[in-house]
Amino acid sequence: MVVFLGSLILAVAISWLAYRARSLSQSGALAAAGLGTIVFGLGGFNWAVLLLGFFISSSGLSKLFDRRKEALNEKFAKDSRRDAAQVLANGGVGGIFVLLHLAFPEAVWPWIGFAGTIAAVNADTWATELGVLSRSIPRLISTGQRVERGTSGGVTIEGILAAGAGASFIAGLAALLSPPGVGGSLGIFLVITFSGLAGSLVDSLMGATIQTIYFCPVCRKETEQHPLHICENPTTRLRGWNWLNNDWVNTACALAGGLLAAGISFLA
Repeated sequence: MVVFLGSLILAVAISWLAYRARSLSQSGALAAAGLGTIVFGLGGFNWAVLLLGFFISSSGLSKLFDRRKEALNEKFAKDSRRDAAQVLANGGVGGIFVLLHLAFPEAVWPWIGFAGTIAAVNADTWATELGVLSRSIPRLISTGQRVERGTSGGVTIEGILAAGAGASFIAGLAALLSPPGVGGSLGIFLVITFSGLAGSLVDSLMGATIQTIYFCPVCRKETEQHPLHICENPTTRLRGWNWLNNDWVNTACALAGGLLAAGISFLA
């Protein structure tokens, strides 16, 4: 009970600081406090470090290059302040793996799955934050067609390398902090890096094919924004599934990375 209370206080404190730093909205701070309490309290130090590694590094990149990405704000559905939906989309699957660890305390696959899902969302975030700064012209991952910077599903070599770096960062933490009996550090690093990168590519593929994308007839631009574009004019659906917004795509990214890593661990 004391540990859980301490975890709640720590999670609330970190969420409050992130809110003050404008990395989280009010709803995002509340969701982060709840998720952090679960991860810190039920997982422990090792699990908390991976979650914090993702949050601190991704938030730092968002703030560092925020001004340079202002021209792309017309593309994205939300700004750099994460709301509750974004927090749960990126961390909710990780929270489920923590609960699975509680149900199967002797198994190693929940830890590997947790690391895989955090690596995937970190890879996706790093690719988004750094990839849009690339001088290369993005191409749709599904067709190779040239698209504007910031277009969902558009990838560059630099963006893929950034995704690999983001996955490797979490994989390195996981390799250093893995509990006894999980396996060799190199093997863990490779599995988590591969799973995280794969999860981010799933995100890009969904963004290029089935994520709902809208069109502003005034600006003549594709966008994730609805019902109004940044210019305050109505947008209309251009393609994709009506319900499949960017938050659901991020959830799928997290799930893909976690299931792939857990599956490899389970079969190894």
